[in-house]
Amino acid sequence: MRWEEPPPYQERAQPAAFHIRDSGSVESLPTRPPPHFRTRQGAGPTMDYEKNQPWWKPQHWGIKAWLIVGTVVAIIIIVIVVPVKVTQANRYPNYSTLDYSLIDEYSGATFFDNFDYFEGYDPAQGFVHYVPRERATQLNLTYASDNTALLKVDTGVGPGSIPDASTGRFSVRVESKRQYNNGLFIFDVKHTPFGCGTWPALWLSDQHNWPDHGEIDIMEAVNQATDGNQMTLHTTKGCSVDGVKRKMTGSSLTTNCYNGTDHNAGCGVSGPPESFGSSYNDIQGGIVAMEWRNQGIRMWQFPRNAIPVDITAKHPNPSSWGEATADFPNTDCNVQSHFRNHSIIANIDLCGQYAGGVYPQSGCPSTCSDFVANNPKSFTDAFWEFGAFQIYQAI
Repeated sequence: MRWEEPPPYQERAQPAAFHIRDSGSVESLPTRPPPHFRTRQGAGPTMDYEKNQPWWKPQHWGIKAWLIVGTVVAIIIIVIVVPVKVTQANRYPNYSTLDYSLIDEYSGATFFDNFDYFEGYDPAQGFVHYVPRERATQLNLTYASDNTALLKVDTGVGPGSIPDASTGRFSVRVESKRQYNNGLFIFDVKHTPFGCGTWPALWLSDQHNWPDHGEIDIMEAVNQATDGNQMTLHTTKGCSVDGVKRKMTGSSLTTNCYNGTDHNAGCGVSGPPESFGSSYNDIQGGIVAMEWRNQGIRMWQFPRNAIPVDITAKHPNPSSWGEATADFPNTDCNVQSHFRNHSIIANIDLCGQYAGGVYPQSGCPSTCSDFVANNPKSFTDAFWEFGAFQIYQAI
């Protein structure tokens, strides 16, 4: 809109004024109309503001001026802001096809040679004693054969044992010696741990620099694991999937990945009930795949009878797998800056911040620590069974 300067004021003709002097002569007096007789004339519309005031000062505008400004602002919002918001909501990274080459494989009798054993109490306040490799071998908590590797919770220590489990039950946590900054990770998972008090997880992180280097939870559940697998990212500030476009079959649980929100809930996605626990084990498990690249992090779960042929042939092509179970695009999260130097970690925690926190609502008896300490035979299903772990990187 163009703002017009007020046109020149014109004076109306007024009756002549005279003054008669004492001498009898008549003198004409100059006259000027009062201010309210002055008028504005112009051919086009003008802003409605107080006379003798500059147009650029809104405090002097009238109703007409405000209506014009309001209309202009509304048009700007409709024409510019709304399309921008729609465009932002539809942004999605280009997951173009990558050629992957196998760089590491953990399998067979040497499976656990690729890992360091974490020893001591659990950093997440779990009711466990993580044991070193020698102790784990002695208690038969980890062992591997040509085609399988097991990681278990102790089932032998009871109330009458010396020592007993009153300060926590023996368990295992292993962390890969090699660290990764991207790649395609293929995990053959034959059996998942479950049972009252359990908190198993298969995940990636740099525990020496947490949360600065992020965390990727690939498989996780608590207690009876009836809610299925939970896939989650944990980061520092500035990583979110709230309101962004995602392509996945899983159900979003939380959207802010920042560890300082919701008691470090992270941004999680849940799979179907058969993606963890007894239902998963009944179908002999399957393959869990995680693609970590600059465009985002995606995860898939394939049951044993539906594993893609390209995975079996060791030529995996995620572009052919359809929608992921969980999708964490880089739309509002810089993957490169939030995730780096990760080890592969597998463990079985007991109670702790997660399983212990929801234990009262789980339907399990007693308290979490009391149940774990006094019921060793309740943990016969609390074990991981793995086939091979395969790690690929883009050529």
